[in-house]
Amino acid sequence: MRSKSPTTDGGTDGLPETVLVGTILRPHGIKGEVTVALWSDNERRFAPGVEFQATAAVSSASSGPAAPARRERALRVERCAPYKGGLRIAFAGIADREAAESLRGLELRVPLADVPEAPAGAYYVFELIGCSCRDESDGDVGIVVDVHEDGGGILLEVEKDGRRSVIPFVEAFLVRVDREARRIDLRLPEGLLATCAFKS
Repeated sequence: MRSKSPTTDGGTDGLPETVLVGTILRPHGIKGEVTVALWSDNERRFAPGVEFQATAAVSSASSGPAAPARRERALRVERCAPYKGGLRIAFAGIADREAAESLRGLELRVPLADVPEAPAGAYYVFELIGCSCRDESDGDVGIVVDVHEDGGGILLEVEKDGRRSVIPFVEAFLVRVDREARRIDLRLPEGLLATCAFKS
């Protein structure tokens, strides 16, 4: 399940309050369209009329000591079409390339409450990030800091004491995922952690 959030932004149970579903990459053409990288399998999220609170981090150099940490604006989808593995979207009020350029890098987020529960045996990326991992033999493995998806499946990037390990998130190694406790129990082959470890 691809909906994700790389950080938690205030959820009291360790989960984010909002979930990242798309990132605006760059302008497309001269009529205000932008290309969007997808972090959601639910294309209905980008149907005409859907509104987002789009946010982006503000650098400390430009924001000043009293400025908010993020800039935010409302965007409403006017039209949308598939484009090179992502989407090409026109937002209301964005009529030319200059206006589209101002959207570059904005994150399109939805409230966590709007994300349906994942099917049994499947997990959203944002549910895994921040979980503590324990191995039956080695005990505490660390905290999931990132999740990678490639042709070989899902990999958990886990950090402990300044060292990171990449662990395949596969049924053969998985004992259980406790969503409420934010914990992943594993049964890893001997020597896997030492083989996959690197300094962060």
